[in-house]
Amino acid sequence: MSAEAGAAENSPAPSGAEGAVGLGTSAQTAEAESGPRRPRKRDIWLHILRSSTRPKSVWSPMVEGLLGSMLVLLGSFGVGWLVSVSPLSRQPWIIAFRTETVGVVVATIALTLGCWVMLRAWLRLGRVLENPDPSQQWPTRSLRTVNAAVVLWSLPQLIAIPIFSRDVFAYLNQGRLVLAGQDPYTTGVSTLDNWFQLGTDILWAESETPYGPLFLWLEAAVMGVAVDNPDLALFLFRLACVGGVVMMMVFVPKLARIHGIDPARAQWITLANPLLIISFISSAHNDAIMVGFALAGVYAAAHGRGVLATLLVVVSIGIKPITIVLLPFIGLLWAGPGASWSRKFSYWFLTAGIAAAVMITIGLVQGYGFGWLAVLAGTGTGSVFWSPIGIADGWLGTLLRSFGLDSGWTLEVFKVAGRILSVIVVLWLMFRGDEKFIVQRMVWAFTALVVLSPIIQPWYLLWLLPLFAITGIRKDWQFKWVVFTIIFFLAFGASDQLSIYQFLGLDQQMLALSITVSWICIIWLTLLDRQTRWVVWDGWGLPAVRWEWPTLRGRRAAETPKNTDDDAAPVQLAAGAPAKPTTRQVAGQVSGPISGPVSDPVARATAEPGGEETTPGAR
Repeated sequence: MSAEAGAAENSPAPSGAEGAVGLGTSAQTAEAESGPRRPRKRDIWLHILRSSTRPKSVWSPMVEGLLGSMLVLLGSFGVGWLVSVSPLSRQPWIIAFRTETVGVVVATIALTLGCWVMLRAWLRLGRVLENPDPSQQWPTRSLRTVNAAVVLWSLPQLIAIPIFSRDVFAYLNQGRLVLAGQDPYTTGVSTLDNWFQLGTDILWAESETPYGPLFLWLEAAVMGVAVDNPDLALFLFRLACVGGVVMMMVFVPKLARIHGIDPARAQWITLANPLLIISFISSAHNDAIMVGFALAGVYAAAHGRGVLATLLVVVSIGIKPITIVLLPFIGLLWAGPGASWSRKFSYWFLTAGIAAAVMITIGLVQGYGFGWLAVLAGTGTGSVFWSPIGIADGWLGTLLRSFGLDSGWTLEVFKVAGRILSVIVVLWLMFRGDEKFIVQRMVWAFTALVVLSPIIQPWYLLWLLPLFAITGIRKDWQFKWVVFTIIFFLAFGASDQLSIYQFLGLDQQMLALSITVSWICIIWLTLLDRQTRWVVWDGWGLPAVRWEWPTLRGRRAAETPKNTDDDAAPVQLAAGAPAKPTTRQVAGQVSGPISGPVSDPVARATAEPGGEETTPGAR
């Protein structure tokens, strides 16, 4: 359902009619015949609240997104992560921007506000491109428009100082570890000279790398080229991540077409949203490379090229080992439809054999063996408060402490339970399920590993979002959940890691300032902005709403003139004699092939579809 249709469906008639607004029903005729009725203020304001508008052209959101990206770029110069040995740290205007209170405040506001301007542009772009007919795909050339928006909004982030995360600085020192002949799977970066000056978080000082063996070679190659120039190294890592984003731009539409999903809409949901642009380009997370090769592997497997698909997924595993969960489903796709169990097992063994042979060869050449497997088996340290394991640990720990009992064991128990449960889910989806939905089963297996982990970083959503987009995200609660998740992680990311000099003492103040700006923008976008609040109000498939106090309803019923005609009393109709509908009955009808009272939820659901038409594989 289009946003405008949803707004009309969910909005009460200003004239007090009980029928759906804008459907041209006989309710309007009935109301006109019974005389004009004074509009009720309560209904009018509800209609105004739910109404929304559409941009007139694509240029408005395109320019707006560029403006938001420029604001993020400006804010990064003040509160982004800049290493002390960088030549930029000696520029007078950057020094003033980072060391003066006014500069830090302006940078914090610019960074946070820029994120929400980009989000608004993203929502408005989808609004102007969508087809008013929910059963139809977006207009021709929409995919080109979305791709142009992604490129335009990403360009400023190529030169931004890293924000939202400083994992990219760990890449620098891990590359130095490889060049120094040390094993990053057993040795922390603290063994290197001047490691702290390259901006690596102290948490990495004694920690082993969680990345795959192929990414270690990439890290070493970048540091071999950049040598002592950290800015060049960051730019090269960012270019590598851009390569991953380009792969996503190529394969998301291709995979969407295979599943009967609108490629332009899938591209818009996946690539144009600000969380992906910031996390994969501004932050330069290697997850972009991992996802790009994973999608390429799924596409090759869907076309029966199993060897190529396995090799592409192995490259993805070589970046981050988590995508090893895709291999069993690559084997199922390779085996083809209607495969017997013997054929499935044969292709499982063949897929595993190819992957193992490649990884063993890499381990022997590199000299690190299977250190990446130990990293994959680990569950990390600590938890985040929004993960299911973190929530369960918080509740149980609080309960135990309230009774004076020890709660130090709860997190480890939940971590092990989560890992076991995720393995069970993966095995179940490997062996059970319709063979027409192998990709969907793969998506949920991958989701189980992510959701049941104690650590869920904001960019982990971007591992799953492309896979859900290519198999179908409906315009109802599913898309609303995507937007909610992006909003949550944008607000968290904008306030979580701000690089502020300690002597200023503004850490907590800037955290509060960023959160305040985010809340103001969220309220504006979801409740007040007529071009974005459709995300909240439209697409629920709910019946029309009429607000009326019970006392007012009783008074209105008392004021209604009673029919004194004795012949109007109820009579038993003869068989086959049609009854003349009353004004109230006519007003409650919906025109169309299926009619029924609006108050009847079953008839309403049948008469008015509440979302995008589902296609096989969209669930």
